[in-house]
Amino acid sequence: MKLTAGIDVGSTYAKAVVLDGNGEVKGTAIQKTGFRLTEISTQVFHEALEDAGVTRDDVSYVVATGFGRYQCEVRDTQVTDLTSAARGSRVLYPGTRTVLDIGGQTMKASRLDDPGRVRSFRLNDKCAAGTGAFLEKTARYMGFSTEEIGPLAATSKGAVPISGVCAVFAESEVINHLSQGAAPADIMQGGMISLVERCMQLLKRVRMEPEYTLIGGILRFPSMVTELRENLGEVNVAEGAMVQFVSAVGAASLAHYRLDKLEEVGVAG
Repeated sequence: MKLTAGIDVGSTYAKAVVLDGNGEVKGTAIQKTGFRLTEISTQVFHEALEDAGVTRDDVSYVVATGFGRYQCEVRDTQVTDLTSAARGSRVLYPGTRTVLDIGGQTMKASRLDDPGRVRSFRLNDKCAAGTGAFLEKTARYMGFSTEEIGPLAATSKGAVPISGVCAVFAESEVINHLSQGAAPADIMQGGMISLVERCMQLLKRVRMEPEYTLIGGILRFPSMVTELRENLGEVNVAEGAMVQFVSAVGAASLAHYRLDKLEEVGVAG
């Protein structure tokens, strides 16, 4: 059976997936992106191959996506992150009509048509207050790591409001709340609620419609998913770490589509 790979070179993490023709994930890998985009994209690709128990020669086609896709030397071609997110969401959840992707540096909302093409999209890539970076920065200021964000927010007894529309002003609010004795867990939960409010604004701008699929590293935090469910109702969220690999899955699935088209041309020719 043919194997393909998808490599998502995101602003915070680089992810790679090896996918078979049935849409089954055979191997994955993830690393922090850093600034050596070419090196890290190659590294996660080979780690995904190792995880799948295959070699480079076993993979027929590689598609890169994400902001660093053009720096991925092992790719055969590349697609935009909006396209790969839409495809990956449909692979995992065929009924998806709206995709919300919350990354470390950007937040994206898109509405899909019946065949799964992106018909409307909006991006928030100008201010950290609308991205995962805001939560990470808030956590670091209070002395917590990124990995502790989820467990910390889960212990909140009541969210402290964070109303600043700018990351700088929001940070000032965090400082003020700490000086008044607010619990770090309640501040973190307030930051999540603030982020959800920005998510909803973006979703309304694309004229969201169910079913909703949520992707991106921030969705690893159960409190974030809970807040979004309270606003949206039923939502699709891939289990565990897979929520970070949806775009890579989409890229690998598009690689299979590309292979099929190339074979059609070869047969016709």
